[in-house]
Amino acid sequence: MMRPYSDKKNAQLKNYYKDRFYHAPHTPKIQVEESAFKEDFQILQNEFNILSSFIELDFWVIEIQKQDNVEVLQMLKKLGYVAFTEASAIDFIAQKNGFEVFYQLLNPSKRLRVRVKTFVGVKEKLESVSCVFKGANWSEREIYDMFGIFIINHPNLKRILMPDDWFGHPLLKTYPLKGDEFARWYEIDKIFGKEYREIVGEEQRDPGFVDDKDTLNFSRIYHEVKKNDTPKELSFKQEYQEEQGVLFVKKVKRNQAKILNQRR
Repeated sequence: MMRPYSDKKNAQLKNYYKDRFYHAPHTPKIQVEESAFKEDFQILQNEFNILSSFIELDFWVIEIQKQDNVEVLQMLKKLGYVAFTEASAIDFIAQKNGFEVFYQLLNPSKRLRVRVKTFVGVKEKLESVSCVFKGANWSEREIYDMFGIFIINHPNLKRILMPDDWFGHPLLKTYPLKGDEFARWYEIDKIFGKEYREIVGEEQRDPGFVDDKDTLNFSRIYHEVKKNDTPKELSFKQEYQEEQGVLFVKKVKRNQAKILNQRR
């Protein structure tokens, strides 16, 4: 029996790639006109150029032009969104050559939340909103520190998480996960000096690294020893008893344990 014929014309031009990673489905977007944000949206729409607006997971999401960020937040504050809760950014340099910066506000009297987002291109500047919400001060410093987005008219724009002499911005997708040469030797160079690199050795920066011989930081099951004692190579069985536990939990003996292959 012959296999069914399939056209091989331009077969090399077809895309046979299938993404092996799970992608969560998009959450539904609801029209603002059908929500509790209807009146607030109409007021903003009359004053500013709203690029997009919808309801997602009970959040009112507004996309605006970056030069309108201060005035839009001032208007929202007058409408009752008086609590500043968050501001951050997302790196879209590879896709759009820029960042998405967003602010999140809360209207406590009506229990409504809004997310205002805007696009900032690479090497473009963004006006500070700390004059509207003082809570944005540290968030904007973190945006500058982690992404390198320059916030103009900020009262004290300097790094907030990384040292002042740190090179690069750690939340950029191009930033190496274990850091560059400067990051790997930063503590050694600062504390001891570069001449001690060979003496102290490179810092372990792999978050998934586990040394099963290190009994001070990691516990080897059935090999547990007291602090600073010599690790045991042979395992030994321990009996379990919860101190001041539930009264009906009796002393558990391993030789009396049973494995249930099915439900009773």
